[in-house]
Amino acid sequence: MMCKFDQARDFAKRFAECERGVASLEFAIVFPVFFTFFLMTYESGMVSLQHVMLERGVDLAVRDVRIGVMSTPTAERLKERICEEAGIIPNCETQLQLEMTRRDPRAWVNLSNQVRCIDRSLSSQPVVEFTNGENNDVMVLRACVRIDPVLPTTGLGKSIVANNDNDAAGGSVALVAYSAFVIEPFKDEP
Repeated sequence: MMCKFDQARDFAKRFAECERGVASLEFAIVFPVFFTFFLMTYESGMVSLQHVMLERGVDLAVRDVRIGVMSTPTAERLKERICEEAGIIPNCETQLQLEMTRRDPRAWVNLSNQVRCIDRSLSSQPVVEFTNGENNDVMVLRACVRIDPVLPTTGLGKSIVANNDNDAAGGSVALVAYSAFVIEPFKDEP
């Protein structure tokens, strides 16, 4: 008759030699890591795609202003045009903030480093500088849109929410696009 010690050693030997379930064990260890990488890649791809579409929308809207198709742009008209071209950004017109300023190329003053985005904690947004230019004026347009992560509980989306949990951001990330342009001489001079 075998003692308990011998039974335990025999069980351990049989367990170590058994190869049943090896693939399942490997899958259970490796799958969550690769799936997390997949989800983070998807999230970063969506953020990049929305940023590219914002840049495209700003470029096309600025082209309309620059060549005179939109001769007297307002913030609302530019928002509509940008959001029309950047169709993939959810709630674009309510989450987009525009700032357009005239700059003197001979006495250049840089824009402030503080980008004005929608403050989600306020019911009405503060007024942001929006100045129309005349013929040959150098203009700078800055657009900021707030987007929510697609997967806010996983990987990169969770990191975005955690790093932007203040009241103004509300768990969103801000995408910013700039454009500097000269208004073509299409307007009649007074």
